[in-house]
Amino acid sequence: MLRLRFHGRGGQGAKVASRVLGTAAFLDGYNAQDFPLYGAERRGAPITAFTRISRDDIMERGLVSDPDIVIVMDETLLLDPQAMPLSGLKIGGIVFVNTPLSPLETKEEYGIEDHVVTLDITKVSLDMIGKPVLSSLAAGVASRIAGIGEGALKGALEKELSGIISDREILGKNTDAALHCYNALVPVQVKTAETIRERDNVITLPFEIARVSSPAINATGNTPLRKTGNWRVFRPVWNYDICTRCMTCVARCPEGCIRLNEDGYPYADYDNCKGCLVCAEECPVKAITKVREIHSRSEEGDR
Repeated sequence: MLRLRFHGRGGQGAKVASRVLGTAAFLDGYNAQDFPLYGAERRGAPITAFTRISRDDIMERGLVSDPDIVIVMDETLLLDPQAMPLSGLKIGGIVFVNTPLSPLETKEEYGIEDHVVTLDITKVSLDMIGKPVLSSLAAGVASRIAGIGEGALKGALEKELSGIISDREILGKNTDAALHCYNALVPVQVKTAETIRERDNVITLPFEIARVSSPAINATGNTPLRKTGNWRVFRPVWNYDICTRCMTCVARCPEGCIRLNEDGYPYADYDNCKGCLVCAEECPVKAITKVREIHSRSEEGDR
């Protein structure tokens, strides 16, 4: 399995790049996963996206902490302690850096010991698209390094970008630029070991006792006192002339707040009923109607 991690800045298209790569891998006969990691994202903030590619079923879930290939879409991220793109990279892994520097210059500049591949995809984007939009280009270089076929990449670009870009001319420029980057790289073979470089962990959390790292609770056992009935817009009201006392509403209520009166008919605990109206949707005889809360003040009448 190949595990890839994209590091970019908000607005550069790391998420789309990982998605195009995942689709390209799928079209090339692989199983694939691709997904982004969102935090308090803002334009220019470091963001991360991930892709897994395998001929076998992919049973892993969650973030890729030990990538075989790292795609760095903005070289300034290499010095950003919030991003740390090389964190967890396997021994023998490959680092692609978007930079005008050569691979040797990049290794010397940033102290990288791994196999480095470089291409100034920002310049390619400006020259061929007219804007510093890097998503399709980063997908192109990632596909080349991962060994995905050019035809599959082209199909993935059409499929994924056509849902984002309606202008066929711009879509064509993105595709041409991505294929240009794909063919600008010399094919490489990824030979990674399962060992990662421990010294490059993203963060190390200090041990804290539970009393320090837990939220403050100023009174114990007070959850039942928290009433949620004031969230409601509509309330469920039963028509006992129709109700068959089948108990479907009792079983389906996600809050467990439907009870039975002395005659065995259901009624809602309006102090805690949020008005989701699942009971009304599920009632097989439609004995429950929704009544706008402001018009339904008579709880006794509802029961």
